[in-house]
Amino acid sequence: MGAVGGGRWRAPRTGVLVGCGAVLLAGCASMPDSGDLRGVESTPRQDAQVRVFAMPPRENAGPAEIVQGFLEALTSDDPRYETARQYLTPGASGRWRPDQSTTVLSDGPNPVPQHIRSREAADDYSYTLTGSKFAVVDAEHAYTPDSGTYNRTVHLTLDKKTDQWRIDSLPQGVIMGRSDFQRNYVSVNKYYYAANVPAAEGGQLKTVADPVYVRSKVDAVTSTVRALLKGPTHWLDPVATSSFPSGVALGKGVTSLSPDDQNKLTVPLNDKADRVGRTQCSRMAAQLLFTLQDLTPTGVTQVELRRSDGGKLCELDESRAEIIASHGTARGPEYEYFVDGKQRLVRMQAGSGSNQFIPVPGALGDGTRKLRAAAVSRDEDRAAGVSFDGQSLYVVPLVAGSPLGNAVLTSRGLSENDRLTTPSWDGAGDLWVADRDPKNPRLVMLEQGAGQPVEVRTPDLDGRIEAVRVAADGVRIALIVEKDGKTSLQIGRIDRETGADGKAAVSIPALRSVTPQLEEVTAMSWAGDSRLVVVGRESGGVQQMRYVQVDGSTPAGNAPPSPTGVKQIAASEDERLPLVAYSEDGIVRLSAGAQWQKVVKAGTAPVYPG
Repeated sequence: MGAVGGGRWRAPRTGVLVGCGAVLLAGCASMPDSGDLRGVESTPRQDAQVRVFAMPPRENAGPAEIVQGFLEALTSDDPRYETARQYLTPGASGRWRPDQSTTVLSDGPNPVPQHIRSREAADDYSYTLTGSKFAVVDAEHAYTPDSGTYNRTVHLTLDKKTDQWRIDSLPQGVIMGRSDFQRNYVSVNKYYYAANVPAAEGGQLKTVADPVYVRSKVDAVTSTVRALLKGPTHWLDPVATSSFPSGVALGKGVTSLSPDDQNKLTVPLNDKADRVGRTQCSRMAAQLLFTLQDLTPTGVTQVELRRSDGGKLCELDESRAEIIASHGTARGPEYEYFVDGKQRLVRMQAGSGSNQFIPVPGALGDGTRKLRAAAVSRDEDRAAGVSFDGQSLYVVPLVAGSPLGNAVLTSRGLSENDRLTTPSWDGAGDLWVADRDPKNPRLVMLEQGAGQPVEVRTPDLDGRIEAVRVAADGVRIALIVEKDGKTSLQIGRIDRETGADGKAAVSIPALRSVTPQLEEVTAMSWAGDSRLVVVGRESGGVQQMRYVQVDGSTPAGNAPPSPTGVKQIAASEDERLPLVAYSEDGIVRLSAGAQWQKVVKAGTAPVYPG
């Protein structure tokens, strides 16, 4: 969903508020009057400028045609599913809640008749809708990968007053095939503020992205604003906070929102927001701006919030929003880093296209101790280096002449593969690393990269951590976890508390796999506010590179091409910067509109700050 950046393989930005031409769903005008039902194949991709509407039920249509027409009507751009409701009895229409969930199947639902009788012998039919589950979008618009068999029943009756077949019992929510879902829905990042994470230097708050799916051509702006006002989704809520007061909603009578020709969006709110102060209002407006910036073709560049009586609460533009909170590409990294053939940490100018690199200043760049991996703090003032044998972790200022000092953490694993992983810095300046020692496997955090290591509780972890990457927001963490020879990418939220003794207590609850289709995950890196780049392999497949959202969905656009034999990958949350990988060809880099280019043959462990 964003613009083509200077260093990332992405689809061009396409706003979801598009033209209003209309076509009829294929197949709706020529359905069978009797006989077996065919599977509801997903509708072929339509041009982004086309709105798709279904046809209402035909007079004297048979049960098969009614079920077929209803399922196809679910995939249309009808805002309130009014055409789909015409296939239901009045009672069923009153009970049906299409916004309760959207079930996504690998292919379209297949209706299987359960009672086949002549119309003279019976006035009811039942059909079982079957298919392979792929994902579900819940009432909060949150996406979750799913699997297994879908099996639900639809019942029809012959209305004695009208002598027309209608559906009188059906499952709640909406069901459709994967390609129809991709055509009908768009992923949007709602933005909140990270809880329990200190503000950045200068007082900037840290934003955290909460991806949701809304219908792309059915008033996406209004749907997104409503979702934002309701607060973070259930999974993210414990570690994110909203500046909008509890109970705030759109003002009475507000049914649709759209920016004006100056890209300004005016949002009337109910009386729950009437008493907010200017600082809080500005933070509310910043959340709206960050959330809506990519949702329209030209983007929302200014927001005005209004009280319930119509008076102005506050107004905010993009430049002032960036002062309130750190977000997206506000501050990109200065350098890209990797370990060269002499096992030193080196750096090259980020995004310059130049292959020239030099050792970093200080002990990690002068060869005092050979390295196998490193991580650079997000302010690029410090670096953490893992010794070549994987046993020791050092933290050194990136200043000329800075000494190596003592190790801040030591692993007792007997082999190199049973010792320390590549470390990772969060946005608050804390350092994370996993010790893979089979006798004492643990995930630890060092506050500000120093002091006594804090052992992080991982109650939902099932397996051994092989890689760690913390998001810039400091409240989400990505882990590669190995179990029984298989590796998966899992996302957890970071819960921080201070114990009675004043010491930090940190845990990673609610771990969830976001790559269930991959049998092996080799490498990963954060590649945006809610996106990661992953190197892995499906069962029986070959190695591939793809993007994945933190909710497990696949973002729009093409996956990046994969170089041969990728072992490590680095990306920046600034999506304009290139991907950097360690492959069979050494250190390689992928810039937008280009092929992978070799930087140097003798090099490993590429990283961006973080």
